[in-house]
Amino acid sequence: MRTINKILIIRFSSLGDILLASPLLRALRKKFKVAQIDFLLKREYSDLVRYNSHLSNVIELEDGSFQQLRQLGRYIRQQRYDYIIDIHNSLRSRYLRIVSLCRQRGVVNKRVIARYALVHWKRNFYKGIVPVAERYLETAKPLGVTGDDGGLEITVPREIHESVRARLERYHLDRYDRVIGFAPTARHFTKRWPSAHFVECGIRLAGYPRSKILVFGGKDDVEYCGDIVHMINSTSGSQIAENLANDFTILETAAVMDSCQLVISNDSGLMHLAAARKRRVIAVFGSTVGEFGFFPYGTRSSVLEKKDLPCRPCTHIGKEKCPAGHFRCMKDISAGDVVSVAEGMLVQS
Repeated sequence: MRTINKILIIRFSSLGDILLASPLLRALRKKFKVAQIDFLLKREYSDLVRYNSHLSNVIELEDGSFQQLRQLGRYIRQQRYDYIIDIHNSLRSRYLRIVSLCRQRGVVNKRVIARYALVHWKRNFYKGIVPVAERYLETAKPLGVTGDDGGLEITVPREIHESVRARLERYHLDRYDRVIGFAPTARHFTKRWPSAHFVECGIRLAGYPRSKILVFGGKDDVEYCGDIVHMINSTSGSQIAENLANDFTILETAAVMDSCQLVISNDSGLMHLAAARKRRVIAVFGSTVGEFGFFPYGTRSSVLEKKDLPCRPCTHIGKEKCPAGHFRCMKDISAGDVVSVAEGMLVQS
C-alpha cells in the first residue's frame, strides 16, 4: 500500500450519521498525524464538523445537482487523494469514487442483505450487533486504524457556549436540581413515541421538586413541541417545561444539552447529539431495532423497546404510519416505564 498523505471521507448527511462518523475521524488523525484529512458533506450539515480539530478541510455539497457533482468530481481528481472512505455509499458517492481515479478505497458495509431479511422476512442473519460508528471504522481497517472508547464528539466553539449561557439565563437553570431534555420528534411517524406519552412523562416529572424540562426540536417542530409543553404546564399547574424548538442552531443545541442531566429521545439525530455531549440518554425505539446499529453510542444510556412484537422491525428508516395499524411498538411503552428508568439514571453518580 502506498504512503497515505491525503484522505477524503464522504458522508453527505444526516445529523446522526455524521456524528456517528466522529470516532472514525479521531482514529484517522491518531494514526495519520500530519496527513490531510478532508470531509465531504451537504452544506446544511457542515457545522457538525466545521470545528473538528481532526480535519484539514470541509468540502460542501451545495445542491446535489449533477453539474455540481461534476465540479466536485474534477476537484477530487485534482486533489489526488491516496485513500477515499465512502461511508454513504449512494449513487452520488459512487460516482465521485469512480471519477476520483483513487484506487485505494474503503466503503461502508451496510449489511443490506441481513437488513432486508430482518425487515421483510423477520429472519435474523446479523452476526451480533455492530454499531454504525464501528461499521464506519471498518472502512479504515486496511490502513491499520482502530477505534477507542471515546464515543461520539462534536466541537462547539467557546463563543457559542458563552452566547448560549447568556440566552439561557432567562430560564434560571441554576435554580433546579435536575434539568431533563425531551427530544420528542423524528423524521418518520413510526419513530415517534406518542406525544401524549411525552406529556404524561412530563407531568409525572413535574411532581419532583426543582425540576425543569427543555423540549428540543427543529424548525418544523415548533407547533408540535409547543403543544407538548402547553399540555405539560397546564395539566401540572407549573412552568416546568420550555419549548426550545427552532430557538437554537445545531451547535447551540449541543451547548444547551450540556445543561441536561438526562435526555429522553426517540431514535433520532438529537439522540446522537445528546450522546455526543455525553449526556445520559433514554431512547424509545419503535419500528427499528438494535441490529441496524443506531442505538445510543458511547454514553450511559437505556433503550426501551417492545421486543416481543412479531411485526418488529417493519422498516430500517421509519414509516409514515404503522403497517399493522396498531402501533403497539410505541404505544405499549408507557410513561411510567420511562419515568421509572429516568429515576434510576438520575440518582446514579
